[in-house]
Amino acid sequence: MKKLLLAGLCALVLAGCGDREAEQKAAAAAQTAKQEAEAAKLAAEYEKARTAQNWNMARIHGTALLDQYPGTPAAEGIKASFEEIQQRAQAEQEQRRLAALWNYAQAQAGKGIQRSAMINSKDGVDVDGTGKKPVQLIFRDHPEWKRSAYLVLQSGDFRCSGGCTLKVKIDGVDKTYPGYRPNTDEAIAMFIRNENALWKALRKAKTFEIEFPVKAGGTRTAVYEVGGLDGNQMPGWD
Repeated sequence: MKKLLLAGLCALVLAGCGDREAEQKAAAAAQTAKQEAEAAKLAAEYEKARTAQNWNMARIHGTALLDQYPGTPAAEGIKASFEEIQQRAQAEQEQRRLAALWNYAQAQAGKGIQRSAMINSKDGVDVDGTGKKPVQLIFRDHPEWKRSAYLVLQSGDFRCSGGCTLKVKIDGVDKTYPGYRPNTDEAIAMFIRNENALWKALRKAKTFEIEFPVKAGGTRTAVYEVGGLDGNQMPGWD
């Protein structure tokens, strides 16, 4: 009789263990299914952004998918395309940064509307011993004063009143442009001749360096990241 009772108790224990194992397996399977469903939703958002060529949003969804649901079929499925998405998103972000370096303006001046495109040098330049300051490059278009390109200093002065030759590098390629400083004290500016050619060159360029003579002696060099220049802001220049 005791043997029968013991056997019955063991059977009940084993049955209980079996039930718990089954419950644990069912819970694990449910959790896996939930994670895979959530991962699939992120993958769908990733593909939607990718199709729309919204590279930054695709990168956000892809990063979340790989971080939160690694090893899921959805995560494995985007690995082949995710590296390209990251590269495209980084390039898009860099282009936005470059575009933000330029400032555009329209204003009534004289007998017409003046349009201008302006950018500061990448780093400040010390032209007179008073410290490093940005050197501004400006393209200007006015119906009366016509088109021009020039540099503007915040202090110091150019040494180019009778005209000078300006050495430049456009994406590392050496060129020269004629320059001159107007005989006026209204602004510390030096014009760069052949402004149309310079504009067209910079529209295709990433970097622009220009060496210019200064009143304090010698020359200085200003460097510009010009890759974000928007040609639509200056109609007719391209």
